[in-house]
Amino acid sequence: MSHSDITRRSLLKTGSSALAGLSVLRLTGPAAAFQTPVGGEVIPWLDQPAENPVPQVAVRQLAWEELDSWITSNEDFFIIKHYDEPVIDESTWSLTISGHVSTPLTLTLDDIRNRLSQDVTFTIECSGNSGLPFLTGAVGNATWTGTPLAPLLEEAGVLDTGSEVIFWGADAGEQLWRDEITVTEHFARSMSLQEALASENLLAYGMNGEPLPPLHGFPLRLIAPGWYGVANVKWLTGIEVIDHRYQGHFMARDYVTIRESEQDGETTWMFTSVSHARIKSAPAKVMKQDDQYSIMGAAWGAEIASVDVSIDSGDWQPATLTETGDNAWSWVFWNFNWEAATPGEHTVTSRATGTAGNVQPAPGDPILAGKKTYWESNGEITRTVVIP
Repeated sequence: MSHSDITRRSLLKTGSSALAGLSVLRLTGPAAAFQTPVGGEVIPWLDQPAENPVPQVAVRQLAWEELDSWITSNEDFFIIKHYDEPVIDESTWSLTISGHVSTPLTLTLDDIRNRLSQDVTFTIECSGNSGLPFLTGAVGNATWTGTPLAPLLEEAGVLDTGSEVIFWGADAGEQLWRDEITVTEHFARSMSLQEALASENLLAYGMNGEPLPPLHGFPLRLIAPGWYGVANVKWLTGIEVIDHRYQGHFMARDYVTIRESEQDGETTWMFTSVSHARIKSAPAKVMKQDDQYSIMGAAWGAEIASVDVSIDSGDWQPATLTETGDNAWSWVFWNFNWEAATPGEHTVTSRATGTAGNVQPAPGDPILAGKKTYWESNGEITRTVVIP
């Protein structure tokens, strides 16, 4: 059914009724520890990320060889910061819901905390992860606590003219347009009304059982499971319903994937705004215990059916899924017993397959080969290790 086939009123009704069934469900997964052999030794990867040239943007990222828990702690969770870090006073902060609504709302943090509370465990990945030589660990899994978004949109009364929802952040910075106009632009992202009404979307004020940390968006952020990190707007101050497509900097100019293709012998270009996450996996670390070696890793971006491993570009061999969640939005951990490990340098490649049959693409796959930007780089990841 297309968006045009669904009235705004029926969308709001559907979002509300779906949430009624979820009101007692906590969409979380296990907090199990990574299944690392007791007393095992981590064999470091030979290839390591390049030096980070933009620490003010890529503030923190996961060190794969240190991954030891299915839930990423708040202190270890990756941080991408586009503009300044806003300083927000909880006592004066409020969230507005405005635009094409019949009843605009202004809510304090206490107003939001006093509403229905729900948890969702969701693996967030920056869409630039693995697309740059220094950005290899911009991914993490956390349990987010907040109130569902859809009932608030219903309460505000989205008008039939409303079709798009903008999420405004408090962080702002200067942008130069066409080399002639400098503007101060607040960070903002949008999605269609239908997408915004998804029952899993939260206005989150908690992270892993603690108040949302400042660098993770205190006091409130959007959590949109299934979307790349850029869509999960931090330091949220406003939600605006509009009747047209929003074309802000982080929708139309940055976080845009450019792909080249050929049609009828002519080169054509496709420009798409980064949105939903893509299936992906990564080898995390090689472990040695006694004389036995194993490879551990993670897979995410879709509901995972299986993960395969290739050593030195050899045949694909199945890994064992170890820790899994109970939804499609949290990552899966996997383990591969490397029985034929021999001394010397080796490559390790992983490939995830989703329950819908979607497969993590090889680097030469057309969907990646024609891509000219680093966003949405979900191709097979190969790491290099030296077995002593």
